[in-house]
Amino acid sequence: MAWNEPGGRGESPWGRRPTGSGDGGLEGALAGLQRRIESLLRGGGGGGSGGASEEGGSRLGLWIAILCAVLWLITGFYKVDASERAVVQRFGKFVSVQGPGPGWAMPWPIDAVTKVNISKVNSYEARSRMLTADVNLVDIHSAIQFQFTDPVKVLFRVRDPEVTLREVSESAIREVVGQSALEDVLGAQRQQISVRTRDLIQKTLDSYDSGMHVTSVNLTEVQVPDAVLASQRDANKAIEDRDRFSKEAQAYSNDILPRAEGQAQRLMQDAEAYKAQILAQAQGDVARFESIYNAYSQAPEVTRQRMYLETIEQVMQRSRKVVIDAKGGSNGNMIYLPLDKLVESQGGAPRAGAGAAAGASGAGRTGQEIEQVTIEGRDGRTRGER
Repeated sequence: MAWNEPGGRGESPWGRRPTGSGDGGLEGALAGLQRRIESLLRGGGGGGSGGASEEGGSRLGLWIAILCAVLWLITGFYKVDASERAVVQRFGKFVSVQGPGPGWAMPWPIDAVTKVNISKVNSYEARSRMLTADVNLVDIHSAIQFQFTDPVKVLFRVRDPEVTLREVSESAIREVVGQSALEDVLGAQRQQISVRTRDLIQKTLDSYDSGMHVTSVNLTEVQVPDAVLASQRDANKAIEDRDRFSKEAQAYSNDILPRAEGQAQRLMQDAEAYKAQILAQAQGDVARFESIYNAYSQAPEVTRQRMYLETIEQVMQRSRKVVIDAKGGSNGNMIYLPLDKLVESQGGAPRAGAGAAAGASGAGRTGQEIEQVTIEGRDGRTRGER
């Protein structure tokens, strides 16, 4: 019979069932739980045993709520290790940074606590292929160690600190290796390349205000790819030949230029010397002319005679004539000179009076035209014989 039929024994499904009901077990437990929930929702008590049951259910719900609130508040406790710093955010907004030790913040979803380890040395490895300054292809395996120094900057300045560090590191390594020769990358300069790379990475991260510190950069492995090894050797040989030819050209230039400069300097000095000589000679001629002019002004006849004799002397020195003073000879006899011997011994024209001590008849025997001029006295009369 349905519960809502008149005269039926059943009651409302939300009411209390009769004590002698045949239902029991699971159905009874579910019915009791249903009644408790109903009493909590109603929030009031009734008469009789039903009111007592509803009051007990209200108390139980209150204790459950209190327990849940306590547990929720307990979740706000946290502990920060000595190597960590805790960043507290309230509804996503930065509030404070907590140091090592216990702490408490409003539980989720009000506050959020993010711990950042500032003492741990993080590391990652990267492998890349790049060109050197002398156009050589190399495979470089690098290992980079870094630390988080400022937790606030790490969380709020860059979107992904580690990805940013990877991109910055690869760019820095390519730049430094691209400015270095293969010999430096493979040889003793590798440590300096690592230091330059670390400084460049740190400079870039500081410009980003990332709050990270790079402790070291190591080029653990540097190799030349096998596929390009032969071509790279040819390229290196061409570079060496270019350097050799350049040095030879520079050596030739260093040899030619000083000699040309020295020759030019010598020509300039010769020109200066010739200039000084000509000027001095001209000045001497002017001075001599002035002295002769002064002497001529004082004694014209004497000066004229002296100039005439000096001119004749200069002319006769370059001629093939022998001038003999007949007055000085004995009995006015002609003195014969070995002119051919004098010409052969002296290699030129005989000087006046050069054969005064010679006495032989050999005039005209050399086959050359030689003229003898005899000067008699001071009156200027001459007598010549050919």
